[in-house]
Amino acid sequence: MDRRTWAQDVLRCHLCETPGPPMYCDICHIHLCKACVGEHLSDESKEHKVVTLKNRGFIPECSKHSKKLCELYCEQCNIPICVQCVSSGEHIGHKQVEILKTLQSKKDSLQRDLDELEKLIYPKYQEIVSNIPVQKADLHQNSKKLTTALDKHGEDLHREIDIAIKKLKSDRDEMESKHLVVLDKQENEIKRSISEIEQSIADLKKSLNSNDVSLVSTYKSRVAEFRILPPKLTVSLPRFIPQKINKKKIYQQIGSLSALSIKTEEHGYTLDSSGAESSPPDRPLIDVPRIITEINTEYGESNELYCVSCLSDDELWTRGQDNMMRLYNLHGKLVKSIQTKSGNMPWDIAVTQSGELVYTDANDRTVNIVKNTQIQTVIRLRGWYPLYVCSSSAGDLLVVMITDDKKQAKVVHYSGSTEKQTIQYDDKGQPLYSSDDYPKYIRENKNLDICVADHRASTVVVVNQAGKLRFTYTGPPSTTKELFIPLGITTDSQSRILTTDYNNNCIHILDQDGQFLRYIDNCHLDYPWDLCVDTRDNLFVAEWKTGKVKKIQYSM
Repeated sequence: MDRRTWAQDVLRCHLCETPGPPMYCDICHIHLCKACVGEHLSDESKEHKVVTLKNRGFIPECSKHSKKLCELYCEQCNIPICVQCVSSGEHIGHKQVEILKTLQSKKDSLQRDLDELEKLIYPKYQEIVSNIPVQKADLHQNSKKLTTALDKHGEDLHREIDIAIKKLKSDRDEMESKHLVVLDKQENEIKRSISEIEQSIADLKKSLNSNDVSLVSTYKSRVAEFRILPPKLTVSLPRFIPQKINKKKIYQQIGSLSALSIKTEEHGYTLDSSGAESSPPDRPLIDVPRIITEINTEYGESNELYCVSCLSDDELWTRGQDNMMRLYNLHGKLVKSIQTKSGNMPWDIAVTQSGELVYTDANDRTVNIVKNTQIQTVIRLRGWYPLYVCSSSAGDLLVVMITDDKKQAKVVHYSGSTEKQTIQYDDKGQPLYSSDDYPKYIRENKNLDICVADHRASTVVVVNQAGKLRFTYTGPPSTTKELFIPLGITTDSQSRILTTDYNNNCIHILDQDGQFLRYIDNCHLDYPWDLCVDTRDNLFVAEWKTGKVKKIQYSM
């Protein structure tokens, strides 16, 4: 058959032209029937990789070694590798799995994401956005009601002002009338006196011009009477004394609109339960935990390592005894350094849900957040020292603090700079936490419990979201180990609690209800201090004296 017509024909074996061949060589890029597989593999002039047609093209060529197929996947480096990569020694100590298993696992994860997006998240977004036009209509209707109420109130106020002005005008008219009565009376009295004076003048002139003895002798003088002048009226004319217009009081008299409240609730909407589709993949504990890699840092005996916090699966924030916070990748390369705002040593560090670094500055009494390269103080305390901090799933901060006199300790829940909740006492009024400045690392569990590793009390204290004590853990029921002394604490995707035991160089793993599950005591831990987990539940343990961070696999 002419091979040029194959595209118009059914798929055929490259060697015998049998239709519908089920096999494929990923290196030679040819189709094969089962009968011809042996003949094809017998050609030893080059390498072959025969797979089922379904798996064709799944196995990529190695980017480092030409013509080599990557049959394995390095979980540490997150890359496909070939046999030659393994033999080169580049991946010694790294976990290697079959690439097809990795592919299937990743596709399962993609399917879960697709199912959750299609069945839960997308419908919920549609439901939320469909409610916005309703809210807009309510807003418009409310504005119309407000306008009507304001107009009516304005009319009432204008009416009261008109009444008050009319009253003042009426008072003015009454005072004017009273004043006129007094003036009219005085005017009449004075005019009468003037008339009498005029008559006296005329009588005097007549007597002076007459020689009539009778007339002259009967004259009686009234000059003394007229010397007494009429009283002088002094009237204070009314004046209008306007009050200074006080706009503030006017607004108070008028009333006010209640403040517009736009509250953004990060978790105001909730997704319906989708069972296994939205639950994290099951990651049971493995029988023998193992070290995946050791990350060497510049910390050590001269600058002990106290804190570690995952920024991502590939990078870790750390802090020691100086005033610097350092970001390392998994190869021990220093990616970034940030100095504290005050120059003091940071007491604790955490990473928010959005990837921003948070640190406490006990000496400065502040909690600070690093946004890009700028450091912002979000909390400043008086009478209390902020010590340990973590970021909640809602993006809020949980801060462990003690009083200046070290007689009280509490956990405070902040939203931004606003205090939302204080956790300090149990139901019997007893303090939940020791009140000294010894370590009290804090984490929020996936079930929203708040977990504190109280070093001085040798206790892990767990309260629920409402701040009610759920349980305390002081070590397993029976053990041959030394006294349990916790330091760092973290939680994983299964809501398990992991805490370092500084006194026994090991890690305790508990379930979410405080039941002891197992130790991690086979990884040669040397003074383990703080710890954290990445998104795959890989554990990172910071060793205090050596300055190393050990990446440990403890679950599937």
